[in-house]
Amino acid sequence: MRKVSEGKYQALVNMSNPDGIIGALAIDQRGALKKMMARHQEEVKVDDLIHFKELVSEELTPFASSILLDPEYGLPAAEKRAKTAGLLLAYEKTGYDTTIPGRLPDTLAFWSAKRLKEAGADGCKFLLYYDVDESEEVNERKQAYVERIGSECLAEDLPFFLELLSYDATIPDTTSKEYAKIKPKKVIEMMKIFSEPRFNVDVLKVEVPVNMTYVEGFGKEIIYSKQEASALFIEQSQATDLPFIFLSAGVSAEGFQETLHFAKNAGSSFNGVLCGRATWADGVAPFVDQGRQAAIKWLAEQGRNNIEELNVVLRKTASSWQNKISR
Repeated sequence: MRKVSEGKYQALVNMSNPDGIIGALAIDQRGALKKMMARHQEEVKVDDLIHFKELVSEELTPFASSILLDPEYGLPAAEKRAKTAGLLLAYEKTGYDTTIPGRLPDTLAFWSAKRLKEAGADGCKFLLYYDVDESEEVNERKQAYVERIGSECLAEDLPFFLELLSYDATIPDTTSKEYAKIKPKKVIEMMKIFSEPRFNVDVLKVEVPVNMTYVEGFGKEIIYSKQEASALFIEQSQATDLPFIFLSAGVSAEGFQETLHFAKNAGSSFNGVLCGRATWADGVAPFVDQGRQAAIKWLAEQGRNNIEELNVVLRKTASSWQNKISR
């Protein structure tokens, strides 16, 4: 069992429900949110991003254990969150440098772990694109980068959430059948790497180990039988002694809930979720097309329903991170 400081432990409690499960709402999207809004309007203004995040925070955090926001557009939304909801702030720049190979990460220029904590964060989240089969030079750079952030968070007594997104440098489409065949290795091996104590990670935010659309009973084309997929969920759990939570990866609310049930039945020891677009994505259109009141209505009805249904699923499927961390 990993040990953390009293400060980190209490911060994790702040971000969890009373059962020690993280049922967090994620709306730290910046580039992705701009693209979603751009489908409905020619010009996306900064105020549009800020106001939508505020509405999501105000309407949905009463039903979430915490909210993940970005310091660039999300701080006003942090002020609107329910008093019962913890705050996780993103430390990475949106996207990655496309002019050089390797999807190298970068932190926000005017922020540090200290400043995130001063802004009220209970935790620091950093997103890393990682390909275990990338060159040693690229991956060593990424590992050193994560070490620096882990050391910052350790110094500030701030829980470090590392979000890992797998990819393959030779396969552009991570939703393809070709990528689905190699995804489990990518996801599981990178979890092993960043579970090493040298990185000072407290919680891993990860993908499920398989693309569920290629699992027997979930899609038309089958790569994995249910038994094979279940074995991979077990292997993922055994790859780390850290708490880990699943990201929704833009799938539908219903699809994400079905995935969590499958994970539980397989024997996964996951400790919650950071759920973004699966909860609020369909609220973007009424916000842009019809305005604030239409968005509030959608969030208060369908958005709330999405998150409350997810909470019911979490109570049946996730386990407490307190089984893995002590103080």
